[in-house]
Amino acid sequence: MTQNERQVAGLLLAAGGGRRLGGRPKALLEHRGRPLVEHAVGVLRAAGCTRVHVVLGAAATVVRERAELGDCVLVENPEWAEGMGSSLRAGLGSLSGTGARAALVSLVDQPGIGPEAVARVLGAYEGETSLVSAAYDGVRGHPVLFGSAHWAGIAATATGDRGARAYLKEHRGALTLVECGDVAEPYDIDTQADLAHLE
Repeated sequence: MTQNERQVAGLLLAAGGGRRLGGRPKALLEHRGRPLVEHAVGVLRAAGCTRVHVVLGAAATVVRERAELGDCVLVENPEWAEGMGSSLRAGLGSLSGTGARAALVSLVDQPGIGPEAVARVLGAYEGETSLVSAAYDGVRGHPVLFGSAHWAGIAATATGDRGARAYLKEHRGALTLVECGDVAEPYDIDTQADLAHLE
């Protein structure tokens, strides 16, 4: 196990209720015959994250029943309907005291982002002050890596669906962008039309 794998925890945000999908929780959408949340955990593991925390919200009980999430730490966010910010806060909170020095954050509804892109972002980790983001043709996207020195600041500004956007904008001078456009597609599964991306 490399230093990066020991010190960086994967943090998967999978709490969304799929409002624009008719209320179908994104974690339970089917992809390659299994729930999407399983696929997303597999991507983090394949990229080198040996410790993975998964934030659940909508239909959390059903997700626990249907998805095989192995030894992942499952974190329930009772405030998931408030948006991604609350899930990010819950996830970062679950990592305090675990010894993790950074969180590599990915979203359950981006199956076009595979292990290659995640591994590139993980590879840019340089300790608890790290602030790293995948970029697609120069535009910041996911996954993102937050060193633990940034967690309190991110949690303080993560509201609604904005997640860490405000924090990253404020600290863009410290942000390392890792180009991933050649190995991944950063589309979201948000609408009925987007379901065509699932297999």
